[in-house]
This record gives sequence, C-alpha cells and structure tokens, in this order.
Amino acid sequence: MPPGPVTRCDSRPFDDFLKGFWSCPGILLVWLMTTGNLLRIWYQLYWMLHIDTTSRYGDHGAFYKFTSSTGKSLPLFYIYDSYLTPPESWSEFLTPTGSHSVRGSAYDSIFIALIVEERHKHDILAGGFDGMYTYFASNGFSFGSSHHNWKAIKAFCDDNNLLFIPSVGPGYIDTSIRPWNNHNTRNRVNGRYYETALQAALNVRPEIIAITSFNEWHEGTQIERAMPKKTVTRVYLDYQPHGPDHYLELTRHWAEEFNKEKEQWLM
Repeated sequence: MPPGPVTRCDSRPFDDFLKGFWSCPGILLVWLMTTGNLLRIWYQLYWMLHIDTTSRYGDHGAFYKFTSSTGKSLPLFYIYDSYLTPPESWSEFLTPTGSHSVRGSAYDSIFIALIVEERHKHDILAGGFDGMYTYFASNGFSFGSSHHNWKAIKAFCDDNNLLFIPSVGPGYIDTSIRPWNNHNTRNRVNGRYYETALQAALNVRPEIIAITSFNEWHEGTQIERAMPKKTVTRVYLDYQPHGPDHYLELTRHWAEEFNKEKEQWLM
C-alpha cells in the first residue's frame, strides 16, 4: 500500500485533482504519465482504484471499464511515453510472475502502451501490456501514427492477443507552441482528413478507436464546439463554412458506423 497521498508536480493532492472529473457526464478514460519511475504508476492506481470507507473511484460509473478476453470488466489505462521505461521493468509490474505484479490483484487493469517506433511492438509484448495505441493525430509523424502501418500492427496484435487501438484526429497544427514543426501540420480539409483517418481505423477492425483530441487547441486537434474568435495575438481555429458542431456531428456519424461495422464483424 503506498504511504501517503499522491501529488502532482504542482503539489495538489491527486485526490483533489480527480474530483472535478467525476461530476462531469460521460466516460473518463484515464491516462497515466510515466517518467521511468513505476512507483508513480503504483501511486496513481492506488488512489484511483482503492475503495474504502472514504470511497475512492474504482467503482464510479464514469470510470471506463473494458471487458477483457477473460471476461473480467477492468479499468482501462493509456500509458503515455511508456517506451521511456524498459520492458524488463514493465514486466515486473504487468506480468503474473513479476516481483511487483498487479495481475490478479485489486489493481489489475487493462494497460495500453504507446507505439511510436516499429520496435516498440515487441517491447510492449515483452513488458506485459494488454495492447497498444498510436496517439498522434498527424498521419506519417511516427510509425504508429501512419495509417498505412495499421494493418500490420493489428495483425501483430491479433497474433499475440493484444488490443490495437488506432488514434484518429481531425487535423494537426502546433506551430503556435512549436514554430519549427510546420512539416507535421495536417490540414483538416473541412473534415475530410478526420473522415479519412476514421475510415482507415475501421478498415483494420479494432475493438476501440481513440480520438486525439477533444479540446487540445494548442495542437489544433480539438473537436469540441468552436466559434470564430480572434484576439490581438491569436486567431482561433473554427470550422467554417460548417457550423460550430461540425466535428461533433462527424464523430456521432462515425461512431454509429463503427457500431454497425462491429455488428457485422461478429456475425
């Protein structure tokens, strides 16, 4: 049991940090950050999943759970920058025989690692993860985020009983914070870029599709409602000539298509 409360880098208790999420409607998918120290992950798991007289969050209705191949309904975590920690360390945490294993414990979950380079798929398997996701919204930015590689990644995952979660985005532009990164800009083309990514994801028949992102304006991947707005220093992206809800409407349409496709796959 971890000794004492977890804190974020700004020293606010992790418990307080989460409270705002649980009052929001919908489902929370939890992302864990790793800086090479697995103790941090242990702390985060403890404070989110532990249920005691003060009532933690593991049984909260907004906490997303996925039914695993064993039939268990478990919380699902995305581990960002998972490749910064060697697979030998992850295996101590994520394999049944690991010295600090969570498997079969109250903290067992579905752990999804980030695939950036092709070699990461082997590290993810060796580390004991349950699957991999691609995160980046810029097609071609990395091996994992390149749509033409998704078929091969999915085949590897199928062969090794891993989840493959392709990540799609409506476009990408982060030059307001990374002026040197213009070559990774991806124009939205009034929604066509998003729909092309969603179709590429559906083509590999995944169980889950991730969307990057809902409101990361600084990287130009937001899909939330957007009105035209400009300040002295910035012009915000909008969806004209379409309406403010254009990307939410596209998301709803493709979510419905995804559900229909999954029904066909199961027949």
